[in-house]
Order: sequence, then C-alpha cells, then structure tokens
Amino acid sequence: MISVEKTSFEECERLAGEAGVTLPIEQTEVWARFQKDIPGREPWGTLVAKRDGEPVAVLLLIDMETHGYHYLRSMHGPVWLSGKPEQELERDVVRAVVDFVHGEDKRQAFLRLDVWFGEDYDTVLSTVPYDQTVVIDVTGGDEEILKRMKRRGRRDVRKALRECPADSADETRQALKDFTEYYDVMVETGKRDGFTPAPITDYSDMIGALGPDHCRVFAARIDGRVVAWSIVTVNGTHAVRYYAGMRNEVMRLHVTDKLLYNECCMLGAQGITEYDLMGIGSDFAPSLKGLNEFKCKFTDEITPVAAGHDMPIKKAFYRSLKVAKSVKNALKK
Repeated sequence: MISVEKTSFEECERLAGEAGVTLPIEQTEVWARFQKDIPGREPWGTLVAKRDGEPVAVLLLIDMETHGYHYLRSMHGPVWLSGKPEQELERDVVRAVVDFVHGEDKRQAFLRLDVWFGEDYDTVLSTVPYDQTVVIDVTGGDEEILKRMKRRGRRDVRKALRECPADSADETRQALKDFTEYYDVMVETGKRDGFTPAPITDYSDMIGALGPDHCRVFAARIDGRVVAWSIVTVNGTHAVRYYAGMRNEVMRLHVTDKLLYNECCMLGAQGITEYDLMGIGSDFAPSLKGLNEFKCKFTDEITPVAAGHDMPIKKAFYRSLKVAKSVKNALKK
C-alpha cells in the first residue's frame, strides 16, 4: 500500500542521506527559496511516499501559476531512495501523489513529474524534457579526467590546451557583482542559435539566491574580455552545467573545450565527483540532438534519466490546453 504525506526538508535530507542518495539541487530548500522569489512560483511543499510504511521516494513541488491557472512541478522528482523503481511502483506512487494533491489543493490543473516510464502519461505542454544526459566522472585528478574521455574529446581538449589563447577561471564573485559582461555573451549566443535569452535578472538572481556554495560561474577570457562562460549548480558531490554561452568570433578556437575541461578539473579539486552536462538528444528529445556532438565526446557513457511528463488532475481543462497548443503550433507552420 502506498501512502503520501507532507514532510520537511530536513526529513528529506535525512532519508536521502541514509539511502546514500544526493538530492538534485532542484529538490532542496535552497532551491525552494530561490523559486519563491520568482513571480508566479511558490514552494507548495515536500512530500514523502511510503510503501507499507517504508519511505520509497521524496519530492519537492513548486506551484507554477501561468495564463490564469496553476500546476505543480517537481524537477528531477520523485527522488527514489533505492534507485530506479519498477514500473508498477512508480505508477502507484505517481497515482498516490496526484490523489494527495487533488485532495489538498483544488486549484491545481495538473502535475509535472520526472518519470522513468512515460507511456502512461502525457507529453509536456511546454519546455523540452530529456531522457538522456552526459555525466562526467571528475575524480582522480586532471590526467584521469582526460583519460576517461572519448578519443575525439581528448584530442580536442589537448589541442585547446596547446593552442587556445583563453584563460579560464572561477569568476563567481565577479559575476555576483555585475553580470552584464556575461549576459552580452548570452545575447550573442541566442542570436546565433535562434533563441531569446531570459532577462539578465533571471541569471543574476539565480547566482545570488543559490550563493557560491551552490552556484558557480566559470569564464574564459581572451585579452581580458569574456568570450565564453557557464553557470554551474552544485549540491553535495554533484554539479550540473545549467547555462552556457560563447561569442561567435571564438567558435573555431576550441574555447569551450578548454573551458569545460578546466571546469571538470576545478570541480574535481573541490570534491565534486560527477559533472552533469544537462541533457542530450534522443528519439524522445530529437530537438536536442544538435547538442550530442559536443557533449558526448567527454565520456564513453550515456546516462538515462527520468523525463518530464504531465499528469492531468482537471482532465477536461487539460484537454483544452492541449487543443490550444495544437492550434498554436499549426498557426506557426
């Protein structure tokens, strides 16, 4: 029998620690505080799911208000306390969480959770979820990090170390003071790659809210000018490359190869063991396949992950949202 109840961040941390699990940063109290400062978002609560009284998963839910309705999002949640669940257990826990939310909060139109077995659920109405990522082992020192890369990755990194004129460094403190120079690079990246960057405050507020213990900015400079950078989140021994940008003029200089390798070395020296490059393309996420050539050369292994899906609560209303999205997509063609 599956039961669901509200709990505290302290209890989630305790249960995860006892299970030897590092919580994704999006499942922590520091992330909840960060989300609280974003308009239209509010931490809804932390839940623990139990099977026959024994905890099997925990999750943080964020209330998202958009276009006049509410839904709950749990990024990288549920967090399973004993590894990837069997399909039946995941299905039972998701159903119990949906029922619990419906009983607690009649405003919610649907839940968006990350699940291993998505065939029972709806594809997300927005965002681009992924079911595979690249996780780099950054233990053992600089040479060991390099040895574990694919041959192509080692070649490109060594070429960058020999020839690229950029200097790489942890610039978290500089970015906290003024993010303008870094944001200019993101604007240029967006124009090149066909996306509109979020407002500068989205990046600067994230760095400030999470703080240097949980968020780092690494940058590459040539002649003192920022030409590439990344924002990296950290929780426990795990790091994630959340955002990155690069200027057009340095695309052929292997700046990103040098920067990413130096990030791996700096993070490894700080006690980080795993560096997640945050999503690659697959049949599930074909629009992300353009990321694969760069990211996949840094390790031999592809890491499967649970992917975002929607679980309708107000089913008729959710169907209307899907119809509206289909019409909008058709008008774009």
